[in-house]
Amino acid sequence: MIIQTYADLEALSRAAAELFARQAKDAVKARGQFSVALSGGQTPKRTYEILARSPFREQVDWKQIHIFWGDERCVPPHDPRSNARLARRAWLDQVPLDPSRIHPISCLPSPAAGAREYEALLRKFCTGASPGLDLIFLGLGEDGHTASLFPDNGALEEREHWTAAVYVPAQGLHRVTLTPTFINQARVVAFLVAGAAKSQALREVLQGSRDSQRLPAQLIDPEPGELYWLVDREAAEGLR
Repeated sequence: MIIQTYADLEALSRAAAELFARQAKDAVKARGQFSVALSGGQTPKRTYEILARSPFREQVDWKQIHIFWGDERCVPPHDPRSNARLARRAWLDQVPLDPSRIHPISCLPSPAAGAREYEALLRKFCTGASPGLDLIFLGLGEDGHTASLFPDNGALEEREHWTAAVYVPAQGLHRVTLTPTFINQARVVAFLVAGAAKSQALREVLQGSRDSQRLPAQLIDPEPGELYWLVDREAAEGLR
């Protein structure tokens, strides 16, 4: 596990963009393509904006990239809460990506059916020597959740399936998420964590007692992949 601390969200976002570009270059050179799953929420938005502009726009071989998502809210595609909409508007619609290589999560005709369909897509894609993606970006919630893996949710116990449909009562929302079983098969997983509001959760996840039912982010430990925590100074304030 590698913990890297940055002065602010801007510096963190540039570091995340650099990680993306570096991993993309290495993957295309080694295997002819690069696969990434994106995080939702506001923290990665600036990273996406940076990747859409120079110099990253010119440095990345976009034609060899496959885009997936770590989770999605079951809302219409044009709903402001949609993770795919955020990434498209901030980044994906501004670079020469082949539309057939962009793989959003659908909750139709139902969240459970959408989860099954996305798992089938991932299993078809992840064939050969590696069963996982090259890079997965994740965020961290103030309650210790990541992707749509919330405290005390049945998806935390999933050991066979790569995706799961979940319901979040506090939000009144259904979601589809990757499971820890699949996330932990990635070559690289990178958490992006910013802001003082995340400080306590970050400290408990990284340095607190082990309780993955209460702190689902503790379940993420790619083996033999690499795990990065890219955090800004405010979020890191509580770390020892």
